[in-house]
Amino acid sequence: MKKLFIPFVVSLAFSFTVRSQSIEVDLKALDTYFEKMTQDWDVPSMSIGIVKDGELVFAKGYGVKEVGKKGKPDKNTLYAIASNSKAFTSAIIAQLVEEGKLDWNDKVRDHLPYFELYDSWVSANTTIRDILSHRVGLGTFSGDVIWYKADLTAEEIVRKVKNIPPAYGFRAGWGYSNVMYITAGEVIRKVTGKSWADNVKERLLKPLAMDRTITTPKELESKGNYATPHARSEEKNVPIVWEDWEEIGALGGLISSVEDLSKWMIMNMNHGLNGSDTLFSRRSRNMMWKPHNNFTVDHTSPNDFNRHFSGYGLGWGLSDYQGNLRVGHTGGYDGMLSAFNMIPDQKLGVIVLTNGMKSPMMAATYYALDKFLGVDEQDWSKNLLNQSANNEDTRIAERKTSRVEGTLPSLDLEKYTGTYLADIYGDISVSLKNGELRLNFEHAKALSATLRHWHYDVWEIDWDIEHAWFSFGTVQFNMDNNLKIEKMTFDVPNDDIFFEELKPIKIK
Repeated sequence: MKKLFIPFVVSLAFSFTVRSQSIEVDLKALDTYFEKMTQDWDVPSMSIGIVKDGELVFAKGYGVKEVGKKGKPDKNTLYAIASNSKAFTSAIIAQLVEEGKLDWNDKVRDHLPYFELYDSWVSANTTIRDILSHRVGLGTFSGDVIWYKADLTAEEIVRKVKNIPPAYGFRAGWGYSNVMYITAGEVIRKVTGKSWADNVKERLLKPLAMDRTITTPKELESKGNYATPHARSEEKNVPIVWEDWEEIGALGGLISSVEDLSKWMIMNMNHGLNGSDTLFSRRSRNMMWKPHNNFTVDHTSPNDFNRHFSGYGLGWGLSDYQGNLRVGHTGGYDGMLSAFNMIPDQKLGVIVLTNGMKSPMMAATYYALDKFLGVDEQDWSKNLLNQSANNEDTRIAERKTSRVEGTLPSLDLEKYTGTYLADIYGDISVSLKNGELRLNFEHAKALSATLRHWHYDVWEIDWDIEHAWFSFGTVQFNMDNNLKIEKMTFDVPNDDIFFEELKPIKIK
């Protein structure tokens, strides 16, 4: 594999090209494409890194770190990488296996006796591999409403998992489960006596000299040069606050940069070797990159990636891409989306970090990979942007259209107040303040809202602050035949935080 045939400098003057096998890649053309992509997608900023043959051969930032301000991102700008942190969690588990402190097939209950799922047999037989490969039977993102913006400890979250209903049989399907990665973090804590954050710093960040990577936004000011997360409201990017995910870091707590992540990428494509230091063995590499959960690929028609298989390993997504193994992951954090993808056989990888909810992260990834692999060129930015427009979410518009004007609530406002208990979560209270109903969540003050009458006994949720994953929502007060309120039913259309799982019952 040939390396750069013209020296590459960090400033990227872009009169340079890079050679991938016998293919020349025009870095200036890539730069121009990414610049236009940032504008076309209206993402506040995007930082991109491309690794080839053990070197970071392209690294640049586009846009601004916060709308309304002038600061531009670069290769050291910090972004939340969210679920791209899951591979760090599986790597820590691999190290503990090699140290004889764990086994991949250990039952979770061997380490967390309180661990409990929807079924006693499943609870007793769930293994470390099961929780890392999303095959325990829980639905995708199910239970995320438990921890979202909550003040619960990781153990308290895990203890509530028993109330999440199954979506399919044990080891019989796929359900991307953040709460199982929180569980993995607690296994690490129990085995080592240290938090996930301390383990990732000592075992991975420090050896790799990922000096700018942190586990909490509390360190952002001391590090400097960080992007601001943005929600999207009425087709505009709106700055929002950083959320602290350190307590649940095993599912996605890292904040990093293109420069630091390139070191992690290079080590992974070296199968655990960091210079002369072995961070994990080849046997562990094969275990983490072994498909533990397989997805159906349509073999009856062609696809854009010449794909023949797709699955999930332990903290990694796996598939083939244009005849090569692809290993990677994506990450979604409040106001930030990211992608991390490698073609290990070609020593090629692409890192894309963005700080908006309308992100070209996969368009940038596919375009860069195709250029370096020399496959037929597609305008991925245009194609995926059009696809996004054609898949517009109409749920909120449909609900607003269905509103019945001129109705009144069945009861006096005082009758709606009280404490409602959701087994999966805890107490949710409704109070009356200055003639308006207020909604408060016991463990998440950030979810407080004013309830405004919508129609009949349904109320619109007017959140106190802007949220990234959801906006419009309603709650219905359900009554018995004697007009006594029994429970609440939430309807907050979104694909990530499922308020409908709460099902709170009035207890007082």
